[in-house]
Amino acid sequence: MTFQEFLNIAFSPVNTVLSVLLGLSVVYWLFTIITGLDIDVGLHSDLDIGADTHVPDGHFHTPDHDPSAWMHFLKFLNLDIVPITYFLTLSLLMTWLGSFYLNYFIPLPTWLGILILFPLFIAGMLLTKVILKPLNPFFKEINHKGEVSYAFLGREGRLKSSIQDDKIGMMEVFIGSDPMTLMVRSQDGTKLEHGTRVMIVDEDLDKRIYYVQKSMRY
Repeated sequence: MTFQEFLNIAFSPVNTVLSVLLGLSVVYWLFTIITGLDIDVGLHSDLDIGADTHVPDGHFHTPDHDPSAWMHFLKFLNLDIVPITYFLTLSLLMTWLGSFYLNYFIPLPTWLGILILFPLFIAGMLLTKVILKPLNPFFKEINHKGEVSYAFLGREGRLKSSIQDDKIGMMEVFIGSDPMTLMVRSQDGTKLEHGTRVMIVDEDLDKRIYYVQKSMRY
């Protein structure tokens, strides 16, 4: 393969977006390595906390009516353990490689090449899960800035979704200036509305589920 062939395939209508995103990922990781800065904010799932996010407002959003299905999906991909920046970068790389070599060996119409990106991305996520699985114990022990996990018992914050009975919701707390999102349940099953200020009063150390009640401070 010549360099010109490489460029033609990498920046074909099918692969251009993937190539640009992959290039941005490389720039991000180079910036992180050189400066030592990392724009991470914690996401804690309902089963085992420890994944950071790189979404615009610093955390995942789930539907108020039932966030558990989404969280189970994250759990399946090990995103309750693995930093999402690691996961997405590697998934993107797997998808790009699959699309690149598929179009190199079997030239496809543009519409079909774009359509195939979706199953390729799914396959890339599953392969990434397998590749990163040996590192799960490491990611469990530290958060994504290399520090010991924070103690949240007694901290206050606001609910990002309504909870009651055994329903799992989301709570935002601040550690210094860093917002972190935890998965929480109502301590006594009482309904707590979105936006309510609550306090963490108990936790499940194994599953890292946090139990909250309405804060007495307003």
